[in-house]
Amino acid sequence: MHAPTGDAPATLPPQQTGTAAQPAPEPAARARPGTTWWIWAMAAALFLGYSILSLSVHERLLSRSFDLGIFVQVVRSYAAWHLPVSEVKGPDFPVLGDHFSPVLALLAPLYWLWPSVKMLLVAQAALVAGSMVPLAFWARRALGAPAAAVVGICYGLSWGLASGVESDFHEWAFALPLLTLSLTALSAGRLRAAAAWALPLVLVKEDMGLTVAAIGVVIAWQGGRGNRRTGLLTAAAGVLAVALSLLVLSSFHPGGFEGYFGSHNPGSGAPAGPQDAAGGGLPALLERVTIGLVEPREKVTTLILIFAPTLFLALRSPLALVLVPSVLWRLASNYPPHWGTGYHYSLLVMPIVFVAFVDALHRRGTSGRSLYRYLAGCAGVTLLLLPHFPFWQLVKADTWRNHPRTAVAHQVMAEIPDDATVQASHYLVPHLADRTSVSLYGWGDSRPNPEWIMVDTEVAPQWRWPMSVVQESYALEDARAHGYRTVVERDGFVLLSRTAARTG
Repeated sequence: MHAPTGDAPATLPPQQTGTAAQPAPEPAARARPGTTWWIWAMAAALFLGYSILSLSVHERLLSRSFDLGIFVQVVRSYAAWHLPVSEVKGPDFPVLGDHFSPVLALLAPLYWLWPSVKMLLVAQAALVAGSMVPLAFWARRALGAPAAAVVGICYGLSWGLASGVESDFHEWAFALPLLTLSLTALSAGRLRAAAAWALPLVLVKEDMGLTVAAIGVVIAWQGGRGNRRTGLLTAAAGVLAVALSLLVLSSFHPGGFEGYFGSHNPGSGAPAGPQDAAGGGLPALLERVTIGLVEPREKVTTLILIFAPTLFLALRSPLALVLVPSVLWRLASNYPPHWGTGYHYSLLVMPIVFVAFVDALHRRGTSGRSLYRYLAGCAGVTLLLLPHFPFWQLVKADTWRNHPRTAVAHQVMAEIPDDATVQASHYLVPHLADRTSVSLYGWGDSRPNPEWIMVDTEVAPQWRWPMSVVQESYALEDARAHGYRTVVERDGFVLLSRTAARTG
């Protein structure tokens, strides 16, 4: 059944009530047909804000080799008509042995038009902003125009999107519009459409098949006898996609099946922060999937923040079950950054909880003053959280200030010719990845003996990775002792070359 449009009376489909179709509560305020330009204007404003935030982070030399540098090299590979490789991961490392994300090939035509790392950041901004549109349209149909405006803005400014947009580029951006299209269709009772929008998620990343399976389970549960087959087939397709993805990944990984899982063990050295050892065997695993789901307390804080913008009402919708795969693997992980609110790990949960919020309000028949109280609470929580997450950077003076070292960094990088082999510091790699063959300085798997080395020796200790200040100093001296000459040394930036004569 299609969602009501215009001034037609809304109905709850049988699969949502367990009875014959019956009239749903009238929305508090029904928008007139055709008055939807403001939804697109909201999306355009969000797109502009996301783009500014991402590009400002990049221009201030705060984007990272893991992951932005890797993704630029992947898109460059697709744009050159060959399977994706990443020098950041290792010499000619096949990225399909790291993550199954063929959806990134869709960016190749855009890269032909704009061969820059900035294209990826702008594309991500468009995908994330665009995911608000189906959510707002469904909220408008189900609850009225005022609710659509509040829900759309609160979703667009939610802390999970803020952390994701600020944290480089990630393939999960492609999942957001697909998730909102699928879940809003599911909420509206269009179950086949929900399945159709969910299935392409398996091309975003290897673990997204579990989310597709969860959507299939909800379809089967909600759909009654007539749509149970659709749900079960969708769930089976999701599980099968996970299995096939793992086979593809292990076949491309240089170390095979064991190499793939070994390289994704957080104890093996990931760049985002400190790690715990993965040992301990079965007792440690049992602890992680029981008491470990809520310990340390950071995990509980994250769970609270996931549902707080919806006043925990999202938990009253069956759509909240779709959260289980995305939340469970994070809480069971032994990698501390998975537990918190930073990086991109909460991108996927935001569309699910906000569609579930609208679905719960619609099911309850919430209208009038009761609806406005819920909307005011959602807006209040969103505003309270806003200063604690990256969107707040847009109102800080430092975001808009010209940083002299940034200009120096770009001047020094301009000395490196296109297509050269380079090793560079963690935060310099993304600025070179769209025109050179760059790898990470100090990373054990980087291509040895590059033509150029560029290092930022004044990075704050807490931002250094993978070498400490002392290790970096010894490494530079060793490079000079083995034939590298200093081309530029200015404001903490050191540029070495194997062949160039010293010029400064």
